Amino acid sequence: MPDHVPAGRVGRPHGLDGGFHVTRPRGALLIEDAVLLVAGERRRIVRRTGTDARPLLRLEGVASREQAEALRGSDLLVPRSALPDLGEDEYWPEDLAGLTVRSRGGAVVGEVRQVLGLPSCDVLEVDRPAGGDLLVPLIRDAVPELDVAARLVVVDLAFLGEPEPGA
Repeated sequence: MPDHVPAGRVGRPHGLDGGFHVTRPRGALLIEDAVLLVAGERRRIVRRTGTDARPLLRLEGVASREQAEALRGSDLLVPRSALPDLGEDEYWPEDLAGLTVRSRGGAVVGEVRQVLGLPSCDVLEVDRPAGGDLLVPLIRDAVPELDVAARLVVVDLAFLGEPEPGA
């Protein structure tokens, strides 16, 4: 697992003092005084306004619109050590990338490429060895077993309307 997780990206500047909009925000991770890795440098959040869905930030050492513009598109990375504890059956979406996906019958279905955050639920994008993607909603009926430590996801292909591999 990487040492940092993405909390958003530097978006367009806001105002003249180095503030900027955050795109792809994970608002709960973007708190005032948090230290982020941005464009290879550690920077502290000195101001955070807006909402979790549309946060506005200003970082230490970024004091002008031009400096904010120069960082545009950079990832805002939070050290794993600063992440809040997770409850049972909770995970960080980036930890699912690369997990092996098997059917209930034990056949290899593929590998998780990424987790897509859709409006109704998160979805696993599974890369199949024979080609093509399989989208699996992260709901108990479709995913009866998910074990990050074992690097395994079990899916119910019948529920998804998919044939068993090799059948």
